[in-house]
Amino acid sequence: MKLHTLYKAEMAFTRIFILCLLITFCWYQGVLTQLSTDPEKLLNWCLDTPHHKSRPGKESSLYNQCSPWKDRSCCTENTSQDVHTKNMYNFNWNFCKPNYTLSAKCQRHFIQDLCFHECEPNIGPWVVKVNRKIANERFLNVPLCKSDCESWWLACANDFTCVYNWPRNFAWIDGNNHCPKEAKCKPFYQVYRDSKDFCENVWDHSWVVVPDNELCMRIWFDGAQGNPNKHVAEVYVEKLLAGNACCITSHLFIITICLLSLLI
Repeated sequence: MKLHTLYKAEMAFTRIFILCLLITFCWYQGVLTQLSTDPEKLLNWCLDTPHHKSRPGKESSLYNQCSPWKDRSCCTENTSQDVHTKNMYNFNWNFCKPNYTLSAKCQRHFIQDLCFHECEPNIGPWVVKVNRKIANERFLNVPLCKSDCESWWLACANDFTCVYNWPRNFAWIDGNNHCPKEAKCKPFYQVYRDSKDFCENVWDHSWVVVPDNELCMRIWFDGAQGNPNKHVAEVYVEKLLAGNACCITSHLFIITICLLSLLI
């Protein structure tokens, strides 16, 4: 009887100990997921890539479609010109040549998206670390206003692509993107179900499409009226930090209960 009771006590101790370890691990992973708890940094975040500035600041001018960001930007004037005139990151828009090339109206939206990527400083809440030759950071699951997504989709639906997820599905040869062997170029509307499927998957989940009446980021905006994405990021940072504080308090309470149970 004593051995049975001792065995039960040891099993209970083991279960509680494992539970404490799991709770601690989950809490630790959650803390690591967020790259900073400094609101000033989260609201002034330039991606860690060869083209981005270390901190956002005012530019005397930015080229063409990138101009809305000139008052507070992570890109330089030279970078804004490269967005329009060069294959940034060795990415070739006309990967379906010689049969198909990206239409001017579709490319215009992809350039605007690239302006956001290079110039937008209000992305801190969505930045994650990556191990890529072209970047050490990217943004993930940024809320994109549905109307911006739909405009992008309408401009590109009849253009052609050979892959679904561009960063992951292209064949990268000598640092340049190519259609994989045997892949066929098809209209976007045959590759993607709808605008949401397109916007969320073409750049490997950089975007999450949300209704315009919810907090969402704009790719297109009038720089003379200010950057509307600043307010969106401020609200997200406030909620993020408040949630972290609550989460940490809850986890510390549970861990304390676990430890006390082990001592009893």
